[in-house]
Amino acid sequence: MTSVTPADVVGRLTIEQKARLVGGASYWTTTELPDVPAAYLADGPHGVRRLDPANGAVAGAEPATCFPPAVALGATFDTALAERVGAAIGAEARERDVGVVLGPGVNVKRSPLCGRNFEYVSEDPLLGGRIGAALVRGIQSAGVGACVKHFVANDQETERLRVSADIDERTLREVHLRPFQHVVTEARPWTVMSSYNRVNGTYVGEDARLLTGVLRDEWGFDGLVMSDWVAVHDRVAALRAGLDLEMPAPGEARVGQIVEAIRSGELAEDDLDRAAGRVVALSRKIRDTTTPSDATDLVDHHDLAREAAAHAIVLLRNEPVGDTDADTAAPLLPLASNARVAVVGELARTPRYQGAGSSQVVPTRLDDALTALTADFPDVAFAPGYALGPDAGDDTALAAEAVAEASDADVVLFFAGLPDDAEAEGRDRTHIDLPPVQVDLLESVLDVNPRMVVVLSNGSVVRLPFADRVPALVEGWLLGQAGGSAVADVLTGRVNPSGRLSETIPHRLADTPAYLDFPGEGLHVRYAEGVFVGHRWYDARDLDVAFPFGHGLSYTTFGYDGLTTATHHDELRVTLTVTNTGDVPGREVVQCYLGRDESAVARPPRVLAAFGVVELEPGESRRVELTVPAADLAHWSVREDAWTTEGGTWRVEVGASSRDIRLTGEAEITGDDAVRPITAGSTLREAIADPTVGPLVAGALTGMSEDVREMALAIPVGRMPFVPDSGVSEEQLDELIALSDGSAGRLRRTAAKVLGSMARRRHGAS
Repeated sequence: MTSVTPADVVGRLTIEQKARLVGGASYWTTTELPDVPAAYLADGPHGVRRLDPANGAVAGAEPATCFPPAVALGATFDTALAERVGAAIGAEARERDVGVVLGPGVNVKRSPLCGRNFEYVSEDPLLGGRIGAALVRGIQSAGVGACVKHFVANDQETERLRVSADIDERTLREVHLRPFQHVVTEARPWTVMSSYNRVNGTYVGEDARLLTGVLRDEWGFDGLVMSDWVAVHDRVAALRAGLDLEMPAPGEARVGQIVEAIRSGELAEDDLDRAAGRVVALSRKIRDTTTPSDATDLVDHHDLAREAAAHAIVLLRNEPVGDTDADTAAPLLPLASNARVAVVGELARTPRYQGAGSSQVVPTRLDDALTALTADFPDVAFAPGYALGPDAGDDTALAAEAVAEASDADVVLFFAGLPDDAEAEGRDRTHIDLPPVQVDLLESVLDVNPRMVVVLSNGSVVRLPFADRVPALVEGWLLGQAGGSAVADVLTGRVNPSGRLSETIPHRLADTPAYLDFPGEGLHVRYAEGVFVGHRWYDARDLDVAFPFGHGLSYTTFGYDGLTTATHHDELRVTLTVTNTGDVPGREVVQCYLGRDESAVARPPRVLAAFGVVELEPGESRRVELTVPAADLAHWSVREDAWTTEGGTWRVEVGASSRDIRLTGEAEITGDDAVRPITAGSTLREAIADPTVGPLVAGALTGMSEDVREMALAIPVGRMPFVPDSGVSEEQLDELIALSDGSAGRLRRTAAKVLGSMARRRHGAS
């Protein structure tokens, strides 16, 4: 007996049933029909947020482990850890009878002002794609679907439902599609969520080139495409383009639109059947793999959240204090176990551990740094220093108390960061500054006690005007429910910090790549920075930054040596030895960057190509191999409308950040540079590059002065018959063009005559 296929199920449905099936039944569930079970779709990329299916309210959500959001997971550079987090999220989703987790988000952080940056991994497309793929593999290992989002260029919240992201094709391919491509091809997510915005004037949900041509035909995606919530502009156009499921429940009016479009011939029934079949396939896949499981161990999951948070913390700065000999004085961190500690800052007691909006998770418990530190040290004083919330102002009394508590402490732990209302889905930031009340208080406390550690809480980078005046600076991001304990783990040295910056920290907003083009105007935003996003921008312009991409310190030190490179038909292998040259165990994030000194296209000095984490005991050495797939060496050729790899010598740089390069080598790469047939629009310079006619053209131009030769090389060959006294006829030109594509080998003699005529015009052009 053969099994019933999704096509069989769809074939038994009426047009009305199929039209109803391709829309949700409620805010969070799909439509149930005979042989098509309903599925629950849950928000929360860093945890499971199961809500009342009838509405979208956060209140009353079932508690679940709130893992570190993507901003923190990206800073771990640890795909194995991200996969473990994904598996835990998947297990909790399965226990709650959730069919699809709506995440991860892998949009590229083109501006630090994006209000949703805390949900995204990195400014770098490779890092975003690899961490995103790891999360998808983990979630789906539990028999639950993942939904990678927001496809594509949903990189701001301002006018996100209408704005057109105007992007050239190379930038779109190499930067903004690249993380999605990696996730889709490497992790095979069950679903993809199309974004609200338009790309180059067309809503993504109606863009057949993106949803079908790129996603399915090029990348081989075979899952379901769903809309973001209330994102569908034209349902008929969206069905034709390849958007299968509209969420949430669109209502009977939408069903009527689809039915009428089929009856009028505006929409082919095959398009509806295709979408309905994908909904059936997803529903049955969920039914067959996501039966409720045994209860998950929430204690273990909290411990995993704590581990992930600790590895996400980035030690930005760690210097000795005072006039001590810098060669012998110990850095301020880790803290001495008997230190008298003053904890300043309400964020130590009231942690900000996730961003606002659809990703909010109700945690199973919540650690705060103050409680954790009080358990670690015998003498801890606390002063809130400032208030949080929309009514927070300049509270002189709170500030005075904080200065007094800090004045006689051995060390001050100053907790600073952004309030809840500063970063949220639905709105962008207008600046990257910390609240002035916090900065003013920090300066006052620093005046009375220079032994200060600043711990930051923020979902995207903030400006740090005090960075070079505080001896220790810790980027704590948003760390999830166990972040408070994780901060204590790092400050005390129980965990050696190993987080690395997944986004550059600039000195000022005006230095950032999208500064002049964010968030756009007139419902259009230009991606004028092109491929120069994030660290690529700062390195290409040689801009001074506060802290570079990939930066992060440790309580130990690492040595690099023995770099070798080897190319194979499908990858570049980079191998080196890393040694822990310090006194304590540590984790090093090894980063490999590639670049070319000469290129046919504009390139950054270096691009992140591979990375890996290595754990070493004191004195231990280990060979580390990083691999770069051949496809990752390609750039998008606008002229060829295809991926192209430039052959020749590539520069290989390995180090601890984009600006801390420890080893440099070279690799010889075999290219696939296209040979373009000569057309009437080709220049004489391009004709010289043609393997058939090039040598003849080059010979014809001999004897010209350098100035005249340069002008001549820029002339399109199609204009030669119209240059006075050129001696080149249109017929001869046609024969020459035919010769270049191999279709007229018999015309070589005629071509030689043409070139000879051109040579006689060596006196130049006016």
